[in-house]
Amino acid sequence: MVSSRLERVQQQLRLYEHPLVEFDARAKGEAVEVIIRPRFTEPAVHTYFFELHPRDLDEAQFEWTFQRQIFDCLHDYLVEMFIRTPQHRKEHQQMEREGKL
Repeated sequence: MVSSRLERVQQQLRLYEHPLVEFDARAKGEAVEVIIRPRFTEPAVHTYFFELHPRDLDEAQFEWTFQRQIFDCLHDYLVEMFIRTPQHRKEHQQMEREGKL
């Protein structure tokens, strides 16, 4: 059952192509872990992982829920790549004082 779930995810991933990231999947117990990694090497950024649970993988509308989940995760991944945001005000002020900005 695990291999058929993994194959189902891999089939779906083959339908997606993105210029900045590549997708992969691997079995993780009863679940499937989806891997999103950058196609570029500089700047170095982390690889993003999310897990699909058996109840999600066996759902009749899997293709649609998977698309929503992958889009949501891509959004989260891109936001996590921010090096600095206005919310980092203390760090920003410190960098200005040190002449690093």
